[in-house]
Amino acid sequence: MPSNTKIAVAVREDLAVWQKLNVTAFLSSGIAHERPETMGKPYEDASANTYLPMFGEPVMVYAADARTLARTLNRARSRELATALYTEQLFATDNDDDNRAAVLAVAADDLDLVGVAVHGPRADVDKVVRGLRLHP
Repeated sequence: MPSNTKIAVAVREDLAVWQKLNVTAFLSSGIAHERPETMGKPYEDASANTYLPMFGEPVMVYAADARTLARTLNRARSRELATALYTEQLFATDNDDDNRAAVLAVAADDLDLVGVAVHGPRADVDKVVRGLRLHP
């Protein structure tokens, strides 16, 4: 059964591949934590091994430049959608406390975004990411 909500992750296109993957993983974990209803059921193979559940709805990954990421975050905020963000400064930290402190130290308009994730009704998420291209 198709979901009426979706998840969109946008990452800055000029990052190294490992950074894009890292940012996507961290942003997705924020959505999973805040929106447990996005999670499907655990998996099991024919040998009775069990595996963790994954998202039970679409996750679309987009590429964007820094300016477009800021626009995407502003659009998500204006629609009051659940959002996660990742800033350039987080690449220099190695724990969650320092990550939060790095974000707290910067005003919203000055955040050096490298990634944004959004969850909400499909139509709203589609409006938030309008103009972004799917990550190649």
